[in-house]
Amino acid sequence: MEENKVKDIEDLYQDAKDYIDTRIEYTRLSLVEKGAKIIADLITNTTVVIGFVLAFLFASFTLALYLSDVFSSYTKGFGCVAGIYLLLSIIVFLTKDRYIEKVLVNLFIRKYFEKVADKDEEDEQK
Repeated sequence: MEENKVKDIEDLYQDAKDYIDTRIEYTRLSLVEKGAKIIADLITNTTVVIGFVLAFLFASFTLALYLSDVFSSYTKGFGCVAGIYLLLSIIVFLTKDRYIEKVLVNLFIRKYFEKVADKDEEDEQK
């Protein structure tokens, strides 16, 4: 009888150890998956941003050349585009604390938690 209790305690200890090892492995794999999703999201977002920046630069150059043709002066055309950017920069500088930063922070947080929520929903369905 006592031998049976010792065996049950050993089995219980082994089961607890296996459970802890499994939970550690699950946590590690879950962190790796979340990290991979964040890195993949970062890479794709960076690619999109680079595409937008290039399109913006070429559009700016095109606008400057067009205005140069309208004003018959490269200096005036490129100066107008520079003035437009200066005006936009001042507007952004004056409104960044009140509007822009809050919107961006909320956007990034929402995007991150959507990715985490998708993972949690997948786990619940399994």
